[in-house]
Amino acid sequence: MVTVLDLNDRPRARHPEKAHRPDQEVLRKPDWIRVKAPVSRGYQETRDIVKSHKLVTVCEEAGCPNIGECWEKKHATFMILGEICTRACAFCNVATGIPTAVDPNEPESVAKAVAQMGLTHVVITSVDRDDLADGGAQHFADVIHAIRRLTPLTTIEILTPDFLRKEGALEIVVAARPDVFNHNLETVPSNYLTVRPGARYFHSIRLLQRVKELDPSIFTKSGIMVGLGEERHEVLQLMDDLRTANVDFMTIGQYLQPTKKHHPVKKFVTPDEFESYATVGKSKGFLLVASSPLTRSSHHAGDDFAKLRAAREARLAKSA
Repeated sequence: MVTVLDLNDRPRARHPEKAHRPDQEVLRKPDWIRVKAPVSRGYQETRDIVKSHKLVTVCEEAGCPNIGECWEKKHATFMILGEICTRACAFCNVATGIPTAVDPNEPESVAKAVAQMGLTHVVITSVDRDDLADGGAQHFADVIHAIRRLTPLTTIEILTPDFLRKEGALEIVVAARPDVFNHNLETVPSNYLTVRPGARYFHSIRLLQRVKELDPSIFTKSGIMVGLGEERHEVLQLMDDLRTANVDFMTIGQYLQPTKKHHPVKKFVTPDEFESYATVGKSKGFLLVASSPLTRSSHHAGDDFAKLRAAREARLAKSA
């Protein structure tokens, strides 16, 4: 059985559309999905650092099943721009409602935590901030610059919102030159109205494509969840769409329903099916494909970044 602990000890705002969804029967998790409860000394040390700097992590907010493993190794994904999202995606356990003011000291606080944890690779994500004129783009850039000032050798991966209808926002973030630009499609386009209603599939594809046009040296990355009712041919078409946008790295993981009020799990995809997706993805030209039941966007991100660089160098050497 999976042990997923709710580590949040505060009330959680919820959008009415999400909170009043009829309860669904939760499918029993199969034996191949197992995680350890977060009880190690390393986990507690990471938690203390995060709390001492008054930071938010998506590890906690989204109830990530890998939190015990990652925090034991002092790996954490920082979530900036507050802890309340302006959208109500049916799969997501992050609180939804009216956001608080942006903390101008947050970039420096994140940079100090990165230094204290000794991170060689860090992942920065955020809630959606549709209320801000630039969707939070300048804040992303400020965080990147702060980390670079304090720990210049740390490589930086960002996982951004879609900046929908925020003209010029993407350019601000790309100009800060993160090492990896990640934006998740989350699911196949046929599911968007029910799973990701505030987003637009082809806008997200175009966002990733535009990153490469602005700065080809930045690695691009995107991920999806499976088990939401998608068909295999839809996943393969999504892979083609990502490759058309010249995306380097794709992640595929099992959707796990956070509560009965969220979108139900339609299927638990087998490890063999995940392995098949990885094989097909690599044949389509991705530099790297991470595909397994517990794969998440930032899981093993540092190791994966090293693999990305090696794969790019090998491809360049082969074409020389």
